[in-house]
Amino acid sequence: MSLTAGSRPDGTRPPAAVEEPTAAVTAAVARERIPRRASKAGKVPFRIRLRRDRTLILMTLPVMVLLLLFNYVPLLGNVVAFQEYDPYISSNGVTAIFHSPWVGVEQFSRMIDDPLFWSAAKNTIVLFVLQLVLFFPIPIALALLINSVIRPRVRAVAQAIMYLPHFFSWVLVVTVFQQIFGGAGIIAQTLEDHGWTGFDLMTNAGLFKYLVTAQAVWKDSGWGIIVFLAALAAVSTDLYEAAAMDGAGRWRRMWHVTLPALRPVIALLLVLRVGDALSVGFEQFLLQRYAVGAGASEVLDTYVWNMGIQNGDFSYAAAVGLVKGVIGICLVLGANKFAHLLGEQGVYQK
Repeated sequence: MSLTAGSRPDGTRPPAAVEEPTAAVTAAVARERIPRRASKAGKVPFRIRLRRDRTLILMTLPVMVLLLLFNYVPLLGNVVAFQEYDPYISSNGVTAIFHSPWVGVEQFSRMIDDPLFWSAAKNTIVLFVLQLVLFFPIPIALALLINSVIRPRVRAVAQAIMYLPHFFSWVLVVTVFQQIFGGAGIIAQTLEDHGWTGFDLMTNAGLFKYLVTAQAVWKDSGWGIIVFLAALAAVSTDLYEAAAMDGAGRWRRMWHVTLPALRPVIALLLVLRVGDALSVGFEQFLLQRYAVGAGASEVLDTYVWNMGIQNGDFSYAAAVGLVKGVIGICLVLGANKFAHLLGEQGVYQK
């Protein structure tokens, strides 16, 4: 039996080989599918991305407009920090900016020589450090505690109870603390009924910084655990199972699995908290200002309000606010750089 060329021993012919496309054909197909500008720049053109994301852009457009009107346009008013601004020099406050005399850095020199400013700055820094040490770790601990609860119903009830104070106004929060720790509060009255001497924590200037920290913890710690719970939900259960098979107990799994998963989120929130170091609050301190005195409750936010709104010294208040904002930006950049040194992303990448 003779075999023809290209045939198999059984007499059948092998399937025809698929011809490989040439480089010219491949390039032609690529040019048809991808626009010329995209092939040159290596990315999707702007008009295509605009058409693709038009729905998301329309959804975020109202937020962008509000952000522009209430956050960026008012930045132009910082020019009054270099003037002796008088809102009554013209028919309205906007045109008064163009008629107010320039004084250069006189307002900043006045700020440096003002002992009340340094007292407010000192109180602000002390409260920031205290809240960073006592308040910042609490949402992390609460998130770990809730995450360890197995029953979903118990977890949901605990989350609801912890979230609820966040929706209270500062007026209500101060009122609740007044009814508990004030001179006529529940604790003081109970002590007096049993022959003990009562106390009034709400008017104690020495303990005021701990009081406002406790108020902030009660009001906002439950809301702060949301981000940490979201990060914990993304941790794979395979990591916990592998650690358990290696003999790791609950605390070892928390140290080697849970906390490393939270570390990027902790670094991000810590950078944002450091950047907001000079903004420890306004309503909370203003409501309790007269109970403990300005020496204990005056912070930079209330100081700017008192000088600008109450005293009508708008240029000086603008100078203090401008310095506060510049220092906040520097703190954000420094803290973000430190996060990069620790190997974390921070607010933005390198």
